[in-house]
Order: sequence, then structure tokens, then C-alpha cells
Amino acid sequence: MKLLEAKAEFIQSWGTLGSSWGINRTMSQIHALLMISPNALSTEEIMKELNISRGNANTNIRMLMDWGLVQKQLVPGERREFFYGGKDIWEISKKIIEERSKREIQPILESLKNLKELEEKTVEANTFVKVVSDLEDYTVKVQNILQKFIKSDRTWFFKTLVSFLGK
Repeated sequence: MKLLEAKAEFIQSWGTLGSSWGINRTMSQIHALLMISPNALSTEEIMKELNISRGNANTNIRMLMDWGLVQKQLVPGERREFFYGGKDIWEISKKIIEERSKREIQPILESLKNLKELEEKTVEANTFVKVVSDLEDYTVKVQNILQKFIKSDRTWFFKTLVSFLGK
């Protein structure tokens, strides 16, 4: 396989993976392109490579910057903006998990907390509150695990994972 084909396949695969996680396909494709590019790219280069509009490129680059996955990079003598995507998969994973937790788990926890506040004291209401409480407890545990991952370093995480899987 030639490099050009491999790059295109990686960008498409990352886009598909992102969209299966509920992330915009174009955002994922831009992220993939910037991850595998040795140099920072301008908006125009991103648009050309992915065959997307300026508005689409700008919107998704800003979202990637909000997530902490892409940074602006100054290029001496250039007036255009250039963007660089980190290459450290560990750090990328932590940032994605952190953002998804903020956008998905936090709102669920708030909703579950509010759902437990029922006026009725019937068997049906008690069953509802019990299930919602159990789901809230489970979600808090998942969030705590994700927070440990986000705050951990590679060595601790993989040592813990190997220890866990070995039992």
C-alpha cells in the first residue's frame, strides 16, 4: 500500500470511528489529518486535502481546539493561521475521555439527580427511584474510573490494567 492510500484510509477510518462515538465525521477527519501531518497545516490545506468548505473547516477546527486536540501554530513570515494536532495517543485519549465525560456523563448525572425528586410515594414511584438511584451510583463509579484514567500516567495505568487482567 502506498502512503497516500494509507493516509486516506486512516482519515476515513478515524472519521468513521469518531462518528460511531457521536462525534462529527468531519471533525474526526480533520483531527486524523492533523495527527498524521508532520507539519502544521493551514485551513486552506485542510480544505483541499479533505475537500470541505471553509465554514466546515473553520467550525470543526474551532471544536478541535475547544477539546484541546488541536493548537494554533505560528509560522514565521506567514499571515495565515496554521494548526497542529498532537501525536501522543495517550494524551489524545485522555483529552477525548475528559471532553466526552463533560459533555455526556455530567448532564446524565444532573438529570438522574433531578429524576429522583418525586412527590409520590407509591410502589411504582419507589421502584422508579430505586432504578434511577442505582443508575446514578453506577454512572458515578464510571465517572470516577474515567477521572482516575485522566489523572493517571501511562506506567500506573498499564501496571494497574495488567494487574487487574491477571487476576
